[in-house]
Amino acid sequence: MRYKSGYDFSYKLSVGHVAWILHRLSGLALVFYLGLHIWVISHLNAGPESFNKVMNFLNSPLFKVLEIGLWGVILYHVLNGIRLLLIDFAGGARYHKQLFWVAFLLVLILTVLGAIPFLHHLHILGGK
Repeated sequence: MRYKSGYDFSYKLSVGHVAWILHRLSGLALVFYLGLHIWVISHLNAGPESFNKVMNFLNSPLFKVLEIGLWGVILYHVLNGIRLLLIDFAGGARYHKQLFWVAFLLVLILTVLGAIPFLHHLHILGGK
């Protein structure tokens, strides 16, 4: 849509926009996890029975899969943060798209590698 001023205000999603949105969402997910972690640890004050009850619930297969997701969220947030540092302080602005895809590929590879111990624990990839 063009206005009288000649500027085009139509919205187009680019790599930079996607990186920005994912970085914010991963940050929110980490804040949510921190709150959940504090809530779990607070059960230590209620005694060992309360804490053990919460831990038994959190040791379910669903939460093990969510831990794999948490690992991916942490990796994305850290590697995209490093990408942003390179863009801002190391002259990487010209290569921001390539840096995003390198970081994203590393996130995928490291998430899969990090998931292997979890999947062994769930007896999906073998294990005892």
